[in-house]
Amino acid sequence: MSTPEPRWRRWTVLVATVLVVALTARLGIWQLDRAAQKTALHELLTARAALPPLRTAELAHDPLGAAAQHYRPVQLEGRWVPEHTIYLENRQLNGVPGFFVVTPLLLASGDAVLVQRGWVARNFADRAAVPPVPTPAGTVTLSGRVAPPPARLYDFAGVASGVIRQNLDLAQFAGETSLRLLPLSVWQLDSTSTPSDGLKRQWSLPVTDVDKHHGYAAQWFALSALAAGLYVWFQLVRPRRRARA
Repeated sequence: MSTPEPRWRRWTVLVATVLVVALTARLGIWQLDRAAQKTALHELLTARAALPPLRTAELAHDPLGAAAQHYRPVQLEGRWVPEHTIYLENRQLNGVPGFFVVTPLLLASGDAVLVQRGWVARNFADRAAVPPVPTPAGTVTLSGRVAPPPARLYDFAGVASGVIRQNLDLAQFAGETSLRLLPLSVWQLDSTSTPSDGLKRQWSLPVTDVDKHHGYAAQWFALSALAAGLYVWFQLVRPRRRARA
């Protein structure tokens, strides 16, 4: 006849099991909440992308207003400022490293918008060389999409200068160029009026990774069920089977 398990041990196992089940279930619910938030964000951005194009006068002049316009279509008219063109390096397209070409567009109001014009491959034989990109003179009209400033990559050197840079800080660049830059950027899109400049424009909305959160939630719920199942088996079912044997 087996010795009964001490009561304190049974209570310890029960409390530990309840804590594990509660924690893993809560983590599963949190992952579902994250998935729901990202789904809502994706739906919001998709809805914005379907809105009529913004005009120049409608562009936001403050960061909060600019964030509310991200990924909306926009129609701009202005003059390129090619002497302030920047090549952002280590930007990939379909796995190929290259540059994002960024040029300010001076608007009739005197404000300027940082335009991410497109991607171009770099010259690996001469890493200091930049490919020439034709930039029309005079007033141009372009179609685009409002976007956050160019994404930052990790930079060991800190704030950079020159034509080739790892990152571009909007406030620092505004001071450097003396331009009144709006707190946003624009992805230039191909249209019938876009000149042939050799740039590739394959912009896309942010990836939401909803399936990843659903997978994590399933793992946490499985751990929760496993902990509960192990408790039922070792603390309830197996002792009774032994007692009847």
